Parts: sequence; structure tokens; C-alpha cells
Amino acid sequence: MTSGDKPANPGPATKGNMSVADRRRATLERTGIAANRKLASGPPPAAFFGILAITILLVMFGLVMVLSASSVSMLHSRNSPMFIFNKQLFWAAIGAFVMFFTYRMPYIVWKKWAPAIFGVGVVAMFLPFVPGWGVEVRGAKAWVGTGVLGFQPSEFLKIAVLLVCAKVLAERFREVHDTRRTFWPVIFFLAVAGVLCVTQRDLGSAIVFAAIVFGVLFIAGTKVSLLAGAAVVTGVLGIAEVMRVDYRRNRWTAFLDLDETKLHDGYQVYQSMISIANGGITGVGVGEGAGKWGYVPLAHSDFIFAIIAEEFGLLGVLAVLGMFLGLVLFGIQAALGARDVFGALIAGGITSWFAVQAFINIGGVTATTPVTGLTLPFISYGGSSLLVSMGAAGLLLNVARNMK
Repeated sequence: MTSGDKPANPGPATKGNMSVADRRRATLERTGIAANRKLASGPPPAAFFGILAITILLVMFGLVMVLSASSVSMLHSRNSPMFIFNKQLFWAAIGAFVMFFTYRMPYIVWKKWAPAIFGVGVVAMFLPFVPGWGVEVRGAKAWVGTGVLGFQPSEFLKIAVLLVCAKVLAERFREVHDTRRTFWPVIFFLAVAGVLCVTQRDLGSAIVFAAIVFGVLFIAGTKVSLLAGAAVVTGVLGIAEVMRVDYRRNRWTAFLDLDETKLHDGYQVYQSMISIANGGITGVGVGEGAGKWGYVPLAHSDFIFAIIAEEFGLLGVLAVLGMFLGLVLFGIQAALGARDVFGALIAGGITSWFAVQAFINIGGVTATTPVTGLTLPFISYGGSSLLVSMGAAGLLLNVARNMK
């Protein structure tokens, strides 16, 4: 070739000579992501740092409290005092990878896979009924497996319901007033999840599903009167299910009269109230609480807030409440500033989820709401809950990072 000749057109780059950046761009274009959503390149907004900081603080604080609340009971059962803590630490480490993955993966990808994820989540809800797989805990047949590999399928279904509802409402956003196209399909997903939870005798998770669905419907612009009517119907059905079975009715209503029920159905709540009172303003000190010495059942899981109040006092309680309030406020900012409807619905649904689950857990521990068996997000012991909560936090960070 002479100096005056132009080089031949090399054509499209082959896989062998493409850089990592080129491959990533090619993948984005092939999947349609680059055309639908441009990734943010500027500095992250304040909401992003707020969500990240609060999530890390809650997870780290939860690990400390799980160790404090479980060490005594583990010694009594002739296990290592670190036994429960090590399992929670394992799930926190896995959760960190999941959180990073859901943060880095462009959230528009989840729209395409939402129906398949929902289908897998529904199938997984039947696993507790498979002989040899299911485990019954405190009357609810909602767990699969044992030991460190045990999990609760309803936790994973929360993400699935959120994604599929967000997909439907985002794609039909301009048809929000057509209930046949928007409202009823989303209510169908709620009904499926709710029926499966009731079948497992896990009404607490059904309440969280309702919070997620009503949250995304509200953000999508559904009429408030329609939402109020649906909430009333859902509440009536839930109350009817509670009243249908004696032991469930007694458990849910025990908090209304602790003096009368403190020796049986209300024992757990009554003991938690004693632990909270012992904490005073500043608490008795980390590891010094008496409630975990067998007085407060499930001190490291559902009732860990009572141990927090006893060991850190009112100041610790206000700090935890402040972190959850901050997480909700930053989540609302992310939803309001999202680049698209799908992102806004994801952020709003996750924020509703965390807010309602924290409220119900703390309400049950403090005798202001019925005890439902829900964990305190990021803090209570529970591998499935921690893993899914951290994954949801990663999605929330994803939306917050790419705000307008």
C-alpha cells in the first residue's frame, strides 16, 4: 500500500480486539439499554450518599445487636456465643455483593425480566409445602431448608411483586385512569401474593405486599378514592382471616390488654415492655441487657428492638427511628427525582416497604400494633430478610444515583 492510499475500512470490531469498555457499550446497545437510558456521569446527589450511609449503619448496628441479643441463648443451648452472629455475618457479606450488583446493573434491565422473576417467586412460595423441604416456625409454614442455607420465599417475592407492578404501571402510565389496564392487573399480583402468604399462615408478609402495591399505585397517580376503597377491602379480608382462627385472634389482640394476657398470649410483648422500661434514657450498656436472658423470646429476631431500647435507652431508640426516617425521606427524594416512571415506582415501592415493615415491627414490640412476626429491616436476625433488604437498598441506590 502506498502512502497515498487510504486504509481499508476495518469494519466492525471483533470480539478479540474490543476493549472492555467497547464490549460493555456493545452489550448495552444490543439489549436496548443505551437507547432507553443514559447512565449518570456527574457526582452522586445527596440522597444517594444518605441512603448508602444509613444502610451501612443499620447493617453494622444490626450485626452488633444480633451478637448481643443471641450470645446468651446460644450458650444456654450449648452452642458458640458467636453461632447466630456468624450466620448473620455470612448473609451480610453475601448481601453486600447483591447490593452492589443491583446498584450497578441498570435498573431498566429489571423491567424486561420482571414477569419471569415474578413467576419464579410464585413457584418458590410452594416449596415450603414440599415434603422434606418445608420448615414450620411459630405456626407459619413459610421457610425452606435449615441452617445457614434456609430461606423464606416470601422475602424474594417482595422484590418480584415490586418489579412486575412497576413494569405494568410504567408501560401503561398514560392509561392510569383505565382501571382495567392498570389498577386491576396490579391488584391481581397483590391477590396472588396475599393468598400464598395466607396459605403459609404468614399474614405479616401479606401486609408488606399491600404496602408495596398501594405505594406504587399511589405514585403512578391512581385515584385516592379507589386506593382507599381497595385498602378497606384488603383490611376487612385480613381481619376476617385473623378472626377465623382462635390462636391467631388471641395473638393479634393480646396487646390490647397486657395485664390480662401477660401470662400467655401477651407474655412476649409484656416482657419487651419491661426491657424497654429498664433502658431509661441512656440504656444499661451494650451487652448488659437482662431481657435477652430468656425473658424476651426471639430477642435476636422479631423483638430485637426491645433489646436496643434496654441497652441504648431512649437515645438509641431515637437514633434508630431517625435512621429509618432518614431512609424514607431520601427514598422519597429518589422517587421524586427519578429519570423515568419505572425508576420512580421502584424507589417509591421500596420506600413504602421499608417504612411499613419497620413501623409494624416496632409497633408490635411496643404494644401499639399486633405482633405479626415481621423482622426489623437490616437489624433483626434473618438471612433472607437481610439479603433481600440489601438487594432492595441497592436498587434504591441505583435510582438515586441516576436522578435528574
